[in-house]
Amino acid sequence: MAIRIALAGNPNSGKTTLFNSLTGSNQYVGNWPGVTVEKKGGTLKGNKEVEIQDLPGIYSLSPYTLEEVVSRQYLVTDRPDGILNIVDGTNIERNLYLTTQLAELGIPMVVAVNMMDLVRKKGDRIDIGALGKALGCEAVEIAALKGEGNQEAAAKAVAAAKAGKAAPSAVFEEDVETALQKISEQIKGSVPENLSRWYAVKLFERDEKVVADLKLSADRLGAIEREIEAVEKAQDDDSESIITNQRYQFIAKVLAGAVKKAGGKHGLTVSDKVDRIVTNRILGLPIFAVVMFLVYAIAMGGWAISIGTMGTNFANDVIFGEWVPGLFDTILGALGVAEGSVVYGLIQDGIVAGVGAVLGFVPQMLVLFLLLAILEDIGYMSRVAFVMDRIFRQFGLSGKSFIPCLVATGCGIPGIMASRTIENDRDRKLTVMTTTFMPCGAKLPIIGLVAGAIFGESPWVAVSAYFIGIGSVVLSGIILKKFKAFAGEPSPFVMELPAYHVPSVGNVLRATWERGWSFIKRAGSVIVISSVVIWFLSSFGTVDGNFGLVDDLWENVDDAYIESVAQDMDISADEVVAMDDSLLAGVGNVIAPVFRPLGFGKWRATVATITGLVAKEEVVGTFGVLYNYEGEELSENGDEIWDNVRADFPAAVGGFAFMIFNLLCAPCFAAIGAIKREMNNAKWTWAAIGYMTAWAYVLALITYQVVGLILGQVAFGFGTIIGFLLLAGLIYLLVRKGYVPEEGARNLTSVQAAR
Repeated sequence: MAIRIALAGNPNSGKTTLFNSLTGSNQYVGNWPGVTVEKKGGTLKGNKEVEIQDLPGIYSLSPYTLEEVVSRQYLVTDRPDGILNIVDGTNIERNLYLTTQLAELGIPMVVAVNMMDLVRKKGDRIDIGALGKALGCEAVEIAALKGEGNQEAAAKAVAAAKAGKAAPSAVFEEDVETALQKISEQIKGSVPENLSRWYAVKLFERDEKVVADLKLSADRLGAIEREIEAVEKAQDDDSESIITNQRYQFIAKVLAGAVKKAGGKHGLTVSDKVDRIVTNRILGLPIFAVVMFLVYAIAMGGWAISIGTMGTNFANDVIFGEWVPGLFDTILGALGVAEGSVVYGLIQDGIVAGVGAVLGFVPQMLVLFLLLAILEDIGYMSRVAFVMDRIFRQFGLSGKSFIPCLVATGCGIPGIMASRTIENDRDRKLTVMTTTFMPCGAKLPIIGLVAGAIFGESPWVAVSAYFIGIGSVVLSGIILKKFKAFAGEPSPFVMELPAYHVPSVGNVLRATWERGWSFIKRAGSVIVISSVVIWFLSSFGTVDGNFGLVDDLWENVDDAYIESVAQDMDISADEVVAMDDSLLAGVGNVIAPVFRPLGFGKWRATVATITGLVAKEEVVGTFGVLYNYEGEELSENGDEIWDNVRADFPAAVGGFAFMIFNLLCAPCFAAIGAIKREMNNAKWTWAAIGYMTAWAYVLALITYQVVGLILGQVAFGFGTIIGFLLLAGLIYLLVRKGYVPEEGARNLTSVQAAR
């Protein structure tokens, strides 16, 4: 039977670097059953009998964050054979807080003090032998990034697991120890003996999940509560703070005999000097703006330095424009599938074209992921969250909410996935619900089409799109925070700022591949299905009472039929095309009235909006098909269809409303799949999609009806009245008093009742 070793440590302690070093390519990635927190596991290099489990980075085993809940559930329920606790030697006091909690689990443990190279560089000294003796377990020094001591740490963890001797728990003051002993007696027989200490401490802290799990009788809870209250009265503090103070008092004793600080003779470190600039209240934001401008210029901009754009152009024009279609032409030809047949159209026009449209953006995604991975590995992105926290906190969000919004400007899927770094569940949900308001790369063609066809290539249209996205995130934060489901102060922003260091090539490439492959799998799986559906709906229909391929059926229609179709659609006969009789057109005509108050109530714009759910770039692709009456080959920006598009938007403000709705409404199917994964709840997924769509509809309607009236492009009517009412409602939601959570007396009985 394999020996299971769990890696546990604070965020940025070097835990993942150590995991990658120990497992190499022998690792797997997935989600914990029933939750969205990512788990990594693998086998130890050179010893397939040892499994390494990388737990989420956590600061404690309290049930405040999803990561903490998952980690302690694994440690308490699954019970690994040993724990390898990674401690950041440059911030050892803070890191040992988790160590004291892990020791209470009754599992053999080895403490690996990481970043010892930096500790020595600062002039500090850590006596590993004295540290291990004080903690009552084996301790070893490592420098995970440089590979120093990694294998030794793993070997000692395996040896400890085989020996089966657990590390002793921290010893607290006499009155606290007495109370814990009496609590242990109350729960004897209800919990495993080796976990008695851990459960006693958690009950002393009035841990909600433990109280709910144990289901103790009212008499037992009353007896335990009296013990807790007695200590609280004696120390004049709440039980949770008492345990925290006891842990730090124990840590202080441990460090007194094991750690010697160099003092101030070395002055500020290089990291400290850099942080005085990049986290400066005035310079921090402009520096970040410059850094991210360069990132996006290289990854996605239309610049000479844009490696990502060059890769995407090659993928679209050559790989998915020539090679892949050519390959399938050869294969289909060899199989006897004729061009123009149903099978040919399904494969080439449906699957190949649909999937290729999305995968063509992979080069840009990979370059973006690579650059972001470098910034993360050197320690800069944690500084960004610190800088943005000052701004986002004003609107009810923490600094960590900014990172997903930033990433979403490249692609909404990794932006949504980035929300898992937010500890507070309500803040995480709020971020997922607003992240895709940011205009991603796939939405840029929509902005370009509207700006070019309707606004004469005006540059302010593109600029306004970004302000609309940012404004929607901010306004949504203000509004949603006033509701009970999201109420409360933003979670405290606690983040260790690791010292800057040269990025590890292995870590950067591994992170880039994992994110890129995740994008490909998500996009590919959803796009294949949706492309087949859209191809079928746009290719088949009923023409003059006959059902089949509309292109074939239209070869036999007469002028009288074309005139009747034109009359029904209120357009000229010259504008009628075969697709006007497709199933897709039928769906569009049914739904089109819904968008009439927004200024784009004709079926072509409606269908383009619907196909945008597959991939936002397909909005422009659909326009290219539906508005290309002459059937000529389109250039990259599709300006040949601009006159036809402009004719369907007689009021320019209607075109702007169309852009707003498509930028802010429910994202593409792949992003919706990511939302479902991160929410891990069908109701919350539908709530997120519903909110985004409702927000987009309301904002687009106000734009068309109210702004259109002010500009003289829209006549006053019932729709205008609705627009003003919605505007008033929006203002009310922004200024109204929000929900304030009630705070009552907290004891074990009230905790159990609340559960």
